[in-house]
Order: sequence, then structure tokens, then C-alpha cells
Amino acid sequence: MEGLSKSVADLIVYEHPSQSKDVDKAILRELSSLLFKYSQAFDGVVLAYSVEPQDKCARILSGVHPYLGVRLQANMLIFSPKPNMLLEGKVVKLTRESIHCIVLGFSSAIVTDENIRNELKYKSKHGEGVYVSRYHKRHVIKVGAVLRFVVKSLDEEILHISGSLIPANTGSVHWLDKYYVDAGTDSNKKARRQIEEEVEMQEQVIVGGETLPLVNDHEVKRSKKRRRAEDQ
Repeated sequence: MEGLSKSVADLIVYEHPSQSKDVDKAILRELSSLLFKYSQAFDGVVLAYSVEPQDKCARILSGVHPYLGVRLQANMLIFSPKPNMLLEGKVVKLTRESIHCIVLGFSSAIVTDENIRNELKYKSKHGEGVYVSRYHKRHVIKVGAVLRFVVKSLDEEILHISGSLIPANTGSVHWLDKYYVDAGTDSNKKARRQIEEEVEMQEQVIVGGETLPLVNDHEVKRSKKRRRAEDQ
């Protein structure tokens, strides 16, 4: 998954002299306040850190309330999603209008219907909503699945991501890792067009030069009964 990076930062942590007896604990408490919050200084969300003090002695800063300035080096894991990056999240809710998921256990993401490609159709199976590919029946997105999507935007204040399933390399990670092949080559494009044409032929029937939607046997029986009732 994209959006994750390691960063080495040289920091100065300011502590009150009352914390001088246990500076290490005070430093960890200060750095812990940065976790799972968007930081403009790091251009992302701090997920984890490790600390290496640079000096054994702290510098006392002058002032009415003198503070201790402790220099240290911190190794940080940063989550910084940008537009067009590929992210993955666990699907927690699914409706006809949107797909909701959680990224890395703390950031919420949503893909609305206008950002879901036409290939993926919403269906209700056994009382549960799912998205199924029209071209690959094994490609199913349901609650509990891991979803791969493209970032459109990030709300830094509430850590909410807007995503898209328009690109072909997005969807259920389980299916993509097993079956997805880059459609950029001419042979794959030709094969994909052939599949699309076959699906369209299955969904439509041409009668007397007019294209009509394909109906199932149940609908045909109902229409026959309706005509008989009208004739009577």
C-alpha cells in the first residue's frame, strides 16, 4: 500500500524543570501526543516512533519559567495519503450509494456511487449488499473484504479520505492479487473489449432492428398472463 513512509527527524523537546527527574518518560509523553493526528510539520499522520537522545545533558532556556531543551533524533512512520495514491481498507458498510471502509484501523474512507466504475454493480444477496463485476463474477466486494482504491482527497482535520474505484486496478484485493492483469497491453485491451461485448449481448436482444432489454422467464410468463387477461 502506498502512503506510508519512514522519516528521520531532529527534534528539540521542551520540558518543565519539574520533569527533570524522569526526562525519558516526559519525552515519550510529549511525542505520544503526536500519534494519529495530522501534523503539518511532518506532512502526514504519525503512526509510530522510536527515539535516540542526541545529548546526555539538557540545555536550560532562560525566561520567567525556564524550560529544559532536550535534543533527540526520532525515527517516525508517517501516513501521508496524496491524490492518485493506492490505499487499502477494510469494508465496514456497503450501500447502493457508497462503500465505507477503515484504513489502518483509524482513518475512515468513502467511495461514492459516482466514483464507482460501471463494471461494478450493486446486488443484494441473502439480505446483504455486495458489488459484483459484470465481467468477472469472482470479483466481489462485500463487508469484511479488503478494498483497494485511489485517493481523491483527504480531510486533514478529521482524517477522512474520499476515494475512487474508477481505475481498473482497484476493487477487491483478494481478486486483484489473484487475477488482475494490467489492461495496458493491446492483447489485454482486445480481450477486455470481447468480454464487454459478450456481456452486453447477454443483457440485450435485437428484435426487428430494435434493441430491447433481455428479460427472464419469470417476466415472460407474467407478460403472457397479462396479455391473456387483456384479451379476455
